Amino acid sequence: MAMTNLKSGFLAGFAATVVLSVLMVAKGMMGVMPQLDVAAMLAMMVGAPLIIGWIIHFLIGTVAWGGGFAILYDMIPGGSAVLKGIVFGVAAWLGMMIVVMPMVGAGFFGISLGVMAPVMTLVLHIIFGAVLGKVYAMSSASD
Repeated sequence: MAMTNLKSGFLAGFAATVVLSVLMVAKGMMGVMPQLDVAAMLAMMVGAPLIIGWIIHFLIGTVAWGGGFAILYDMIPGGSAVLKGIVFGVAAWLGMMIVVMPMVGAGFFGISLGVMAPVMTLVLHIIFGAVLGKVYAMSSASD
């Protein structure tokens, strides 16, 4: 695989994480599910200040999800980059619901945060995936 694909993946992951983060902050500012604060949860997991939570959040979104998307791109079902991104985003959401939420003490599907937690996070992951796919396609095409 060409390095440019990985570069496109990182760029797409970063862009999608920026969009996701803006939506998360806006959600919190509107008072919608303030208990669902990913950066704060990550900071708490590593016992570090909030800024470290944000850095980890961006590293995961850029390197793990962006890079992972680039590497797995040809194997992900979907007819377009945006659709592949959405499929990838939903898969990432499932992983978060089954692995991460229980690790941070929120239970499977974050159910201890309320019934809206899985719904809200699914919507955010679909948006993340759509941006990821769109930016990846635009970035790959420009190489």
